[in-house]
This record gives sequence, C-alpha cells and structure tokens, in this order.
Amino acid sequence: MKLVLASNNAKKLKELDAILAPLGWELVTQGELGVPEVEEPYCTFVENALTKARHASLLTGLPALADDSGLCVDALGGAPGVQSARYAGEPKSDVRNNQKLLGELGENDQRTAHFVAVIVFVRHADDPQPIIAEGEWHGEILRAARGQDGFGYDPLFYVRELDRSSAELDAAEKNRRSHRGQALARLVERLLARR
Repeated sequence: MKLVLASNNAKKLKELDAILAPLGWELVTQGELGVPEVEEPYCTFVENALTKARHASLLTGLPALADDSGLCVDALGGAPGVQSARYAGEPKSDVRNNQKLLGELGENDQRTAHFVAVIVFVRHADDPQPIIAEGEWHGEILRAARGQDGFGYDPLFYVRELDRSSAELDAAEKNRRSHRGQALARLVERLLARR
C-alpha cells in the first residue's frame, strides 16, 4: 500500500521508513506528489498533525501519515513547542533555531527538556477515526552542540543515561529511544491490531 507522508523532510522520511518497514508500506513524501505544505495554525501538536494528514490525503486520495513534533524546554515555559521548526523565523534553519535556543537559555542552570511527537494516520481525508499516537523523550539542553548525526535540536539534546547527545546516537538506537520512535511503535501496534 502506498502512503503519503505529510512532510518534505528527507531525514524524517528515512527515519519513518525504517520504523514502518514491518508493515510493508511504500512511503512517499507529499512533495513527490506535488502537495504543498499546509498552514499549521494551532497551538497543539495533535491539531497540527491532524490538519497535515487530512490535507495530504485530500490532495492525493491516499492514506496519510503526519507528525507534529517539537522540543519543550521547561525553563522556557514549554517553548519552542509547536514553533520548534520555525523558532528563529523564516526560512526554517536548524542552525539559527539552535542558536536562538542557547541564547534564550543563557546561563540558566535549569536545562531539562523533552521532545514530543504526535503521529496521526488517516485512511482518507474525512476519516472519522484517525489513529493518534504520542511519544516523549526526556533529556537536557547542552551548552554547546555535540555530534554530527540527526537534525533539528539533536546536537543540543543530551541523554544523560547514555552520556551522549541525540546527534551522537546511531540511527537504530535513536529510533528505539526517540519521541518519534516511541510514537511510531505505538502507531504500528494500533495499525496491526486494526488489520
């Protein structure tokens, strides 16, 4: 079965493909199918993910998968939250987002944070019963970037029990532990149960 991913992020596609492999689905990005990005006007991850999934499904006629995820930093009242990808404004830039985060935290010793992922699957645009799965990954914000892998805030997200940043983890380990990996594992369980 072909499934449209409501994202144009190649790294996210690779991450999701690896986790969804047991289902035998062909995952394609919305950009490959000529679907433009949709506005994400909501203040919650679940509303934004649902909007993206319905939009991609409506314009392609395919089942759709969307996620909305972000970093919530305790000392910043949960920011950048749903604005994580555009924290430093347009155009989107991981480097500028990370610089802004470090600037906002300054010398603050309260550096606890967590990633949140909400994954939504719709069978069609008007699916009255979307499958929604969530995951959280707790850690701390480093004072300087570490590691070369991953994307987004990964170089600043420190996983204490491993003594490494998310950007220092190999893809398989990151997929097992991450917020997105947790949410996708729950989604796969629910999809298999629905078959």
